[in-house]
Amino acid sequence: MTGLDRLRPDDRRALDSLYRRIAGGEAAERLALTWQWEHRQNPAARNAAPPWVVREGTALVAALATRPVDLTLSGRAVRGLWLADPVVATERDRQGLDELLLRAASRDCEISLAMRLSDRSRAVLDRMRVPAGVPVSCLVKPLSRRALRRPDWPQPVNRLVSAVTLPIVRVVARQRPLRESVEVVRRLDRSADDLWAAAAPSFGLAARRDAAAINWRFAEAPHARYALAVLRRQHATAGYVVYRHAHEPRGRVTHIVDFLAVPGDDRAVKTLLRWVDREARMADSDKIRCHALNAGFRRVLKRSGYFGVRSALSLAVKLNDPAAPRRFHESTDDWHVTLGDGPVDP
Repeated sequence: MTGLDRLRPDDRRALDSLYRRIAGGEAAERLALTWQWEHRQNPAARNAAPPWVVREGTALVAALATRPVDLTLSGRAVRGLWLADPVVATERDRQGLDELLLRAASRDCEISLAMRLSDRSRAVLDRMRVPAGVPVSCLVKPLSRRALRRPDWPQPVNRLVSAVTLPIVRVVARQRPLRESVEVVRRLDRSADDLWAAAAPSFGLAARRDAAAINWRFAEAPHARYALAVLRRQHATAGYVVYRHAHEPRGRVTHIVDFLAVPGDDRAVKTLLRWVDREARMADSDKIRCHALNAGFRRVLKRSGYFGVRSALSLAVKLNDPAAPRRFHESTDDWHVTLGDGPVDP
């Protein structure tokens, strides 16, 4: 008999078998690598219910690997959940199990979020009346003549674009001095909690960014290595930035994965961006890429040489909280969402 149920501790082998059979060996290995981190070490998972699965006898025929997240909604703490694409056995495909799982998961929290879901999952969200995804703005700062090359352009076109834009790139990429103290750290200390307490009330929506959450997300991540730099003022944390370097076709890029300063403290944001400029040059990156939804932070990025490009990242949000503002979806300028918030990063 097929039925909706919670995942049990002894289901790990059956879950691995389902993922390996349907999603592939790479997805199963990633699940095994990150499971303990996402569902045991995650500070937001301590009081969260286990993920939903669909059973058929002793086997699992569908599963949804969600990630709990603590959020702030206009300064008020709420429980959130990152949705993912359901994994459904081929023989049970098109029987509505993916919708069954997504609806069950969305009832587990006050706010459910989704980023980079498949078209099929997006169609389910449409039936659930989840608003269309909000584009998370992508901004890029070129550092070299290779910054504007594209893998889908012929080599002669790329060379021509590089030559024509080189004078502009040189102006935009010129290095500016740091005027405050920034240092690379392995983990944030407790002073980061004061930074989050000061910044949180300014955000209409944001994931919790205290020391425990950031250390779990970036210092303890088993699947990726991040660099974490902190801006200090009188031994207190005035801001931080998380970044990593990666190879892409036609060049190398530095991703600003996450950052935080008190909104309105433009000097702190500029200092952190200048630090990443230096780190990107040392890593021989051709450009820096940053996803940011907050309008104030985007303004500082543009003043620091970043320009907007088409973003492939969008955020869908479903509210189950009756106390949420009625016009919640009408303006996202005070939301703080970055690439590091979602379950998928570079």
